[in-house]
Amino acid sequence: FCKGRGCVDTFELFGTIRLYVSGTHKVGTDALLLSEFAAPRTGEWACDLGSGCGTVAARWFCGGQPAPARAYAVELQADAVRLMERSVAHGGLPAGRFIPVHADLRALQDVLPAGAFSLVTSNPPYKAAGRGLLSEAPGARTARHETDCTLEDVCAAASRLLRFGGRLCICQRPERLADAVCAMRAHGLEPKRLCMVQHSAAHAPWLFLLEARHGGRPSMTIEPPKLF
Repeated sequence: FCKGRGCVDTFELFGTIRLYVSGTHKVGTDALLLSEFAAPRTGEWACDLGSGCGTVAARWFCGGQPAPARAYAVELQADAVRLMERSVAHGGLPAGRFIPVHADLRALQDVLPAGAFSLVTSNPPYKAAGRGLLSEAPGARTARHETDCTLEDVCAAASRLLRFGGRLCICQRPERLADAVCAMRAHGLEPKRLCMVQHSAAHAPWLFLLEARHGGRPSMTIEPPKLF
């Protein structure tokens, strides 16, 4: 696999989908875990915010599992959108069902219909605004730091897109759990399901997966930790 930022290669996803990837936009473990956690139902409309090369939504079309009727993959960076378009054209992703969208998730009012989606997912930037050393590469900065979108932005976009009772599923670092819960509740999204991911029972969690429901009532299921 080539490591240069401008280099393009392919990644075989479960032997059925060929994703086009680059040194900047790659298939990540956290995105695969989020895709599995979200588990869309057959016939749903789903939307992934900040899709990168499309990993989260692409996994839903790998066969052997329910797949959404449509999955919109929203991405700000044009080079990542071009990768997804190549994956549709040449990698086996279903045209008309996996739909790359070149847009800013903060400005989707004229791009995607409000209240039309049963599921929204996002693997958002992990570094809060003003924290940590910024990555030098623009693509890495956008993906890792809250320079172009925040947890608040993700939750605001999801709240607009979701129908009543629809689900938002995100992954994030454990130190940002309180931030995620507060952002969800501020936008009418009630946290309902939480799963910590850790390398072993002896290790502290390195990731959490969190589901919220639009208009849901307070209550949460804490799932057994996922060892990965």
